[in-house]
Amino acid sequence: MKAMILAAGFGTRLFPLTIDRTKPAIPFLGKPLVGYVAEYVARFGFREVVVNLHHQPESVKKVLGNGEDYGVTIHYTEETPNILGTAGALDNARHLLEDDTFLIVNGKIITDIDISEAIETHKKSGAMATMVLKPNVKREKFTEVNVKDGFLTGFGNFAHPFTEVEIRDTTRELYTPLMFTGIHILEPRVFEYIPRNVYSDIVPTFYNPAIAKGERIAVHITDADWFELSTIPRYLDISLAMMNGASVCAGENCTISGRAT
Repeated sequence: MKAMILAAGFGTRLFPLTIDRTKPAIPFLGKPLVGYVAEYVARFGFREVVVNLHHQPESVKKVLGNGEDYGVTIHYTEETPNILGTAGALDNARHLLEDDTFLIVNGKIITDIDISEAIETHKKSGAMATMVLKPNVKREKFTEVNVKDGFLTGFGNFAHPFTEVEIRDTTRELYTPLMFTGIHILEPRVFEYIPRNVYSDIVPTFYNPAIAKGERIAVHITDADWFELSTIPRYLDISLAMMNGASVCAGENCTISGRAT
């Protein structure tokens, strides 16, 4: 099974850090984000990794090289002249992915989610795809994901912050929506939904039509540590948390922490 790391985005919400590099190439506690992600997938036995490129592609190549330092072999797919979106990126890598089940991981996350458990969920479900979800306990601004009996039913709006009324009402349990972690497992049949050689995103292009057709889209829900660094406030908050003792096991013999030695 191959893994694909999404690393092509402009990172506009992290400007000016992304002037001369793509978002996954931004340093975080001494190492670029995409380096942690490469170590993360290698930890679960992935040895062939596809990485898509568009904005400042050399910034990623400089970090990952051929993948040898991370225990993987890297296959780069460049999106030129235009970026292709999260589904178009898969189409552009179709020739590398269409022969087997594959894993997609967003290149801007730090996590210790157990991929092997997610793969087991996927296999048992017999689904075309499995999304890895996490409770959005802080109700941060992530799209709500709707689930029933272990399968995806659709997507809602952005989660809204807690209200004073909710917090004061101790008779009711606070509602905790689910959010997508940027990790999913896909079967090659997803390519039946993805158009060739055009910009397209994975939710409107694949997930929504697949649900409408009655396809089985499983979900794997986890409480594991997960951090997404797509904005300046999140980047600073998570950096501070790590410096204050938080840690994540992101790879073999690799613990991310501001106090790691």
